[in-house]
Amino acid sequence: MKTFINFQVLSFFMKFIFLLKNALNLTRKRKKARFAWTLDENKYLTIDEVKKLRRYCCKKKRQALKENKITGVRNWFMVELGLNAGLRVKEMANLKCGDILIDKEHSSIIALGKRGKKRSVWISSKFKKDCLWFLKWKQKVGQSTKPESYIFTSENGNQLTRRALQKAFYSTIKKAGLSNHSIHHLRHTFGSYLYLSSGHNLRLVQEQLGHSSVKVTEVYASVMNTDAKNAVENLYKN
Repeated sequence: MKTFINFQVLSFFMKFIFLLKNALNLTRKRKKARFAWTLDENKYLTIDEVKKLRRYCCKKKRQALKENKITGVRNWFMVELGLNAGLRVKEMANLKCGDILIDKEHSSIIALGKRGKKRSVWISSKFKKDCLWFLKWKQKVGQSTKPESYIFTSENGNQLTRRALQKAFYSTIKKAGLSNHSIHHLRHTFGSYLYLSSGHNLRLVQEQLGHSSVKVTEVYASVMNTDAKNAVENLYKN
Protein backbone atom coordinates (compact mmCIF):
# COMPACT_ATOMS: atom_id res chain seq x y z
CA MET A 1 0.00 0.00 0.00
CA LYS A 2 2.83 2.37 0.93
CA THR A 3 4.68 1.53 -2.26
CA PHE A 4 1.55 2.25 -4.33
CA ILE A 5 1.10 5.66 -2.63
CA ASN A 6 4.75 6.54 -3.24
CA PHE A 7 4.35 5.61 -6.90
CA GLN A 8 1.31 7.90 -7.19
CA VAL A 9 3.21 10.78 -5.58
CA LEU A 10 6.16 10.21 -7.89
CA SER A 11 3.88 10.01 -10.92
CA PHE A 12 2.15 13.24 -9.96
CA PHE A 13 5.51 14.95 -9.37
CA MET A 14 6.83 13.84 -12.79
CA LYS A 15 3.69 15.14 -14.52
CA PHE A 16 4.06 18.45 -12.68
CA ILE A 17 7.71 18.78 -13.82
CA PHE A 18 6.68 17.97 -17.40
CA LEU A 19 3.93 20.62 -17.41
CA LEU A 20 6.25 23.19 -15.80
CA LYS A 21 8.92 22.63 -18.46
CA ASN A 22 6.34 23.02 -21.23
CA ALA A 23 5.08 26.25 -19.66
CA LEU A 24 8.62 27.64 -19.42
CA ASN A 25 9.39 26.70 -23.02
CA LEU A 26 6.17 28.34 -24.19
CA THR A 27 7.08 31.52 -22.30
CA ARG A 28 10.53 31.58 -23.91
CA LYS A 29 9.01 31.09 -27.37
CA ARG A 30 6.56 33.93 -26.78
CA LYS A 31 9.37 36.24 -25.66
CA LYS A 32 11.38 35.37 -28.76
CA ALA A 33 8.32 35.90 -30.98
CA ARG A 34 7.74 39.28 -29.36
CA PHE A 35 11.05 40.53 -30.76
CA ALA A 36 10.93 38.50 -33.97
CA TRP A 37 9.54 41.32 -36.11
CA THR A 38 11.89 43.09 -38.44
CA LEU A 39 11.97 46.61 -39.81
CA ASP A 40 12.75 46.70 -43.52
CA GLU A 41 12.91 49.61 -45.93
CA ASN A 42 9.26 49.15 -46.90
CA LYS A 43 8.12 50.07 -43.40
CA TYR A 44 9.44 53.62 -43.26
CA LEU A 45 9.50 56.55 -45.66
CA THR A 46 12.63 57.59 -47.50
CA ILE A 47 13.73 61.22 -47.37
CA ASP A 48 12.30 61.78 -50.86
CA GLU A 49 8.99 60.22 -49.82
CA VAL A 50 8.86 62.43 -46.73
CA LYS A 51 9.42 65.52 -48.90
CA LYS A 52 6.77 64.43 -51.38
CA LEU A 53 4.22 63.74 -48.64
CA ARG A 54 4.93 67.07 -46.95
CA ARG A 55 4.58 69.00 -50.20
CA TYR A 56 1.19 67.42 -50.83
CA CYS A 57 -0.02 68.05 -47.26
CA CYS A 58 1.10 71.69 -47.34
CA LYS A 59 -0.72 72.16 -50.63
CA LYS A 60 -3.94 70.69 -49.20
CA LYS A 61 -3.49 72.77 -46.05
CA ARG A 62 -3.28 76.02 -48.04
CA GLN A 63 -6.30 74.99 -50.10
CA ALA A 64 -8.31 74.17 -46.96
CA LEU A 65 -7.46 77.54 -45.40
CA LYS A 66 -8.70 79.36 -48.51
CA GLU A 67 -11.93 77.37 -48.57
CA ASN A 68 -12.45 77.48 -44.77
CA LYS A 69 -12.33 73.69 -44.52
CA ILE A 70 -10.94 71.56 -41.70
CA THR A 71 -9.79 68.25 -43.17
CA GLY A 72 -6.75 69.49 -45.09
CA VAL A 73 -5.33 71.34 -42.10
CA ARG A 74 -6.06 68.52 -39.67
CA ASN A 75 -4.45 65.91 -41.93
CA TRP A 76 -1.38 68.10 -42.37
CA PHE A 77 -0.90 68.24 -38.60
CA MET A 78 -1.56 64.50 -38.29
CA VAL A 79 1.33 63.78 -40.67
CA GLU A 80 3.66 66.30 -39.02
CA LEU A 81 2.86 64.88 -35.58
CA GLY A 82 3.77 61.39 -36.74
CA LEU A 83 7.00 62.53 -38.39
CA ASN A 84 8.10 64.76 -35.50
CA ALA A 85 7.00 62.79 -32.44
CA GLY A 86 6.60 59.20 -33.58
CA LEU A 87 3.34 58.63 -31.72
CA ARG A 88 1.32 55.45 -32.12
CA VAL A 89 -2.04 56.01 -33.81
CA LYS A 90 -3.84 55.30 -30.52
CA GLU A 91 -1.66 57.90 -28.81
CA MET A 92 -2.59 60.39 -31.54
CA ALA A 93 -6.29 59.70 -31.09
CA ASN A 94 -6.04 60.19 -27.30
CA LEU A 95 -3.81 63.27 -27.47
CA LYS A 96 -5.30 66.32 -25.77
CA CYS A 97 -4.48 69.99 -26.09
CA GLY A 98 -3.06 70.02 -22.57
CA ASP A 99 -0.58 67.30 -23.56
CA ILE A 100 1.35 69.72 -25.76
CA LEU A 101 3.75 71.51 -23.43
CA ILE A 102 5.30 74.63 -24.92
CA ASP A 103 8.22 76.25 -23.09
CA LYS A 104 10.93 78.77 -23.99
CA GLU A 105 13.73 76.34 -23.12
CA HIS A 106 12.29 73.11 -24.48
CA SER A 107 8.94 71.75 -25.55
CA SER A 108 7.47 68.27 -25.39
CA ILE A 109 4.38 66.16 -25.92
CA ILE A 110 2.97 63.91 -23.22
CA ALA A 111 1.90 60.63 -24.81
CA LEU A 112 -0.30 58.06 -23.11
CA GLY A 113 1.30 54.81 -24.23
CA LYS A 114 0.70 51.11 -23.73
CA ARG A 115 -0.70 49.96 -20.38
CA GLY A 116 -1.45 53.59 -19.51
CA LYS A 117 2.22 54.62 -19.25
CA LYS A 118 2.96 58.26 -19.92
CA ARG A 119 6.13 59.50 -21.57
CA SER A 120 7.52 62.87 -22.53
CA VAL A 121 8.53 63.21 -26.18
CA TRP A 122 10.84 66.13 -26.93
CA ILE A 123 9.99 68.11 -30.06
CA SER A 124 12.00 70.46 -32.25
CA SER A 125 11.69 74.25 -32.26
CA LYS A 126 10.25 74.04 -35.79
CA PHE A 127 7.50 71.62 -34.76
CA LYS A 128 6.88 73.70 -31.64
CA LYS A 129 5.84 76.56 -33.96
CA ASP A 130 3.60 74.19 -35.91
CA CYS A 131 1.90 73.12 -32.67
CA LEU A 132 1.29 76.71 -31.61
CA TRP A 133 -0.08 77.57 -35.04
CA PHE A 134 -2.39 74.54 -35.05
CA LEU A 135 -3.80 75.35 -31.60
CA LYS A 136 -4.49 78.95 -32.67
CA TRP A 137 -6.15 77.68 -35.84
CA LYS A 138 -8.39 75.37 -33.80
CA GLN A 139 -9.53 78.36 -31.76
CA LYS A 140 -10.12 80.38 -34.91
CA VAL A 141 -12.43 77.74 -36.42
CA GLY A 142 -14.36 77.39 -33.18
CA GLN A 143 -12.78 74.21 -31.80
CA SER A 144 -12.00 73.93 -28.12
CA THR A 145 -8.36 74.11 -27.00
CA LYS A 146 -9.04 73.50 -23.32
CA PRO A 147 -6.49 71.14 -21.72
CA GLU A 148 -9.01 68.28 -21.67
CA SER A 149 -10.07 68.77 -25.33
CA TYR A 150 -8.81 66.33 -27.94
CA ILE A 151 -6.37 67.49 -30.62
CA PHE A 152 -8.03 65.57 -33.45
CA THR A 153 -11.77 66.11 -33.74
CA SER A 154 -14.41 65.94 -36.43
CA GLU A 155 -16.20 68.99 -37.79
CA ASN A 156 -18.85 68.60 -35.09
CA GLY A 157 -16.21 68.47 -32.36
CA ASN A 158 -16.20 64.73 -31.60
CA GLN A 159 -12.95 62.89 -30.93
CA LEU A 160 -11.56 61.12 -33.98
CA THR A 161 -11.11 57.40 -33.43
CA ARG A 162 -7.97 55.45 -34.20
CA ARG A 163 -9.73 53.97 -37.23
CA ALA A 164 -10.71 57.43 -38.48
CA LEU A 165 -7.08 58.58 -38.33
CA GLN A 166 -5.95 55.45 -40.18
CA LYS A 167 -8.49 56.13 -42.93
CA ALA A 168 -7.47 59.79 -43.14
CA PHE A 169 -3.82 58.84 -43.54
CA TYR A 170 -4.56 56.14 -46.11
CA SER A 171 -6.47 58.67 -48.21
CA THR A 172 -3.70 61.26 -47.82
CA ILE A 173 -0.81 58.94 -48.68
CA LYS A 174 -2.66 57.57 -51.70
CA LYS A 175 -3.46 61.01 -53.11
CA ALA A 176 0.13 62.07 -52.49
CA GLY A 177 1.20 59.40 -54.97
CA LEU A 178 2.76 57.07 -52.40
CA SER A 179 1.58 53.54 -51.73
CA ASN A 180 2.08 50.64 -49.33
CA HIS A 181 2.44 52.86 -46.27
CA SER A 182 0.29 52.89 -43.15
CA ILE A 183 0.08 55.62 -40.52
CA HIS A 184 2.30 53.48 -38.26
CA HIS A 185 5.09 53.92 -40.81
CA LEU A 186 5.32 57.56 -39.70
CA ARG A 187 6.44 56.23 -36.32
CA HIS A 188 9.00 53.95 -37.98
CA THR A 189 10.23 56.89 -40.04
CA PHE A 190 10.67 59.05 -36.94
CA GLY A 191 12.53 56.28 -35.09
CA SER A 192 14.79 55.46 -38.04
CA TYR A 193 15.99 59.00 -38.70
CA LEU A 194 16.16 59.88 -35.01
CA TYR A 195 18.57 56.97 -34.62
CA LEU A 196 20.80 58.47 -37.32
CA SER A 197 20.56 62.10 -36.17
CA SER A 198 21.28 61.15 -32.54
CA GLY A 199 24.55 59.47 -33.47
CA HIS A 200 23.13 55.94 -33.11
CA ASN A 201 21.81 56.54 -29.58
CA LEU A 202 19.52 53.55 -29.02
CA ARG A 203 18.60 54.56 -25.48
CA LEU A 204 17.36 57.94 -26.67
CA VAL A 205 15.27 56.37 -29.42
CA GLN A 206 13.84 53.87 -26.92
CA GLU A 207 12.77 56.69 -24.57
CA GLN A 208 11.27 58.81 -27.33
CA LEU A 209 9.28 55.90 -28.80
CA GLY A 210 8.29 54.47 -25.42
CA HIS A 211 9.60 50.96 -25.99
CA SER A 212 9.52 48.77 -22.89
CA SER A 213 12.76 47.07 -23.92
CA VAL A 214 15.77 48.24 -25.91
CA LYS A 215 15.54 44.91 -27.78
CA VAL A 216 12.56 46.31 -29.67
CA THR A 217 14.50 49.47 -30.51
CA GLU A 218 17.44 47.48 -31.87
CA VAL A 219 15.56 46.85 -35.13
CA TYR A 220 16.29 50.48 -36.05
CA ALA A 221 20.00 49.82 -35.65
CA SER A 222 19.90 47.02 -38.20
CA VAL A 223 17.88 48.83 -40.86
CA MET A 224 19.83 52.11 -40.55
CA ASN A 225 23.26 50.49 -40.35
CA THR A 226 25.19 52.83 -42.65
CA ASP A 227 28.50 51.13 -41.83
CA ALA A 228 27.19 47.83 -43.17
CA LYS A 229 25.78 49.50 -46.29
CA ASN A 230 29.07 51.29 -46.99
CA ALA A 231 31.03 48.10 -46.40
CA VAL A 232 28.91 46.16 -48.90
CA GLU A 233 29.22 48.92 -51.51
CA ASN A 234 33.01 48.87 -51.18
CA LEU A 235 33.27 45.09 -51.25
CA TYR A 236 36.12 43.83 -53.51
CA LYS A 237 37.06 47.40 -54.53
CA ASN A 238 40.51 47.26 -52.87
